[in-house]
Amino acid sequence: MSLQQLYLVLLAGGLVLLASIVATRAATRVGLPSLLLFLGVGVIVGEDGLGLQFDNYLLADHLGTVALAIILVEGGLTTRFSDVRKVLAPAGVLATVGVAVSMAVTAAGAHLLLGMDWQLALLLGAVVSVTDAAAVFSVLRVVPLPRRVAGLLEAESGFNDAPAVILVLMFSVTPLELSAGHALVELAYELVVGAAIGLGCGFLGSIALRHIALPASGLYPLATFGIGMVAFAAGGSAHASGFLAAYLAAVVLANTGLPHRSATRSFAEGLGWLAQIGLFVLLGLLVDPGDLGAELVPGILIGLVLLLVARPLSVFLSLFAYRIPWREQVFVSWAGLRGAVPIVLATFPIVAGVQDSVRLLNIVFILVVVYTLVQGPSLGLLAQRLGLITKEATREIQVEAAPLDVLDAELITMTVHEPSRLHNVTVLELRLPDPSVITLIIRDGHTFVPAPETRIAIGDELLIVTTTKTRAAAERRLRAVSRRGKLAHWFNEFGEAE
Repeated sequence: MSLQQLYLVLLAGGLVLLASIVATRAATRVGLPSLLLFLGVGVIVGEDGLGLQFDNYLLADHLGTVALAIILVEGGLTTRFSDVRKVLAPAGVLATVGVAVSMAVTAAGAHLLLGMDWQLALLLGAVVSVTDAAAVFSVLRVVPLPRRVAGLLEAESGFNDAPAVILVLMFSVTPLELSAGHALVELAYELVVGAAIGLGCGFLGSIALRHIALPASGLYPLATFGIGMVAFAAGGSAHASGFLAAYLAAVVLANTGLPHRSATRSFAEGLGWLAQIGLFVLLGLLVDPGDLGAELVPGILIGLVLLLVARPLSVFLSLFAYRIPWREQVFVSWAGLRGAVPIVLATFPIVAGVQDSVRLLNIVFILVVVYTLVQGPSLGLLAQRLGLITKEATREIQVEAAPLDVLDAELITMTVHEPSRLHNVTVLELRLPDPSVITLIIRDGHTFVPAPETRIAIGDELLIVTTTKTRAAAERRLRAVSRRGKLAHWFNEFGEAE
């Protein structure tokens, strides 16, 4: 490649990147995971669009695997352990038993409805049984769900990549020869060893970063992210689950009080977005739009089986023993978004030489696009209809500000809706836990700094500064006063999340 060609490639890549970033805002506003726009960019640039040819499935497989690792590290670094601690067990069951149930039901549907042989049907079931971390994380950023529900979805999407990868690799062996005992032993080994490597790397990395003074603050985000990638590579080298290792290492690093956490989180989100854009554009290039028409009906049929039968059944069987309310189960079932992970997994059997596996890729592509269009925009409305989004729900504001990082502070905002009993309560009477404070009130389009005697009114939007340690207590106090007024504690109302 000449230097001039390199410039042209970089120019095209930069323009695609900028177009994808700008398009992300439009996707976020309507509740769509941005993967659809990135996939669309890839298709437009591809063979049937601007004419760029790309059919290297092996390269797409390798690059996709690395991109997924980056996305999982980013997801782990933005996960609060306090949010997922109480749902680790149900999330683990969803990521194992749930994946198996969903795979079996979907495979049966593919075999009966589409006449697929069992190997291809099992591969299809395994590929689409996994929820996508990137899609789930992008939705959770804009839908203010209860922490238990959000934590369950986060943990499931972080854990279930590993079982799905193992199943896809097992079913990609030609001819298909399976031993249930051998499969269970291999699955257990990959999960246990991958988890051990991830936790070990995370704890050792957190100890090292706390005791080593790096010469520049910008090196801490690099080192933190590097530890997550080391865990991924170490897990893969040990023939264990590198995906699980990367996610767990990142979760440990994010929750052990490392310095410069805000900078690290912003750096991780930037890399995560870059990985998503590159991955989805690459996968869009990989698909030939001319071949998709023939698989439109099969893709929709399998999507219906997955959405209306396999996913709800897997969620019910996985969560039955944990007494999770039916409303939350319904939402978790509907929020099982598919994205880049199934499309990447669909390249595995192609590389392995499984017959008709290119058809599998086309079906998965159609399923992901069609049902993301259906599910994504409806999640906020469904959460409201199920009563999972309270009118007084607080939302975190992501800012890049060094003083907040130094003070270990966070910004949250909430809007006071009827019939909240925050109405007419003064800032002083609210008695937020120290050092939480209402720094700004937006009322009827006007912004002002409240005084202690300022009374809160219906329709006010409150900007609250708190610390990581006191955030939960501040949210409980806001909920308590909203429900029972300024004397909430006298009525044994302490604002626990419902």
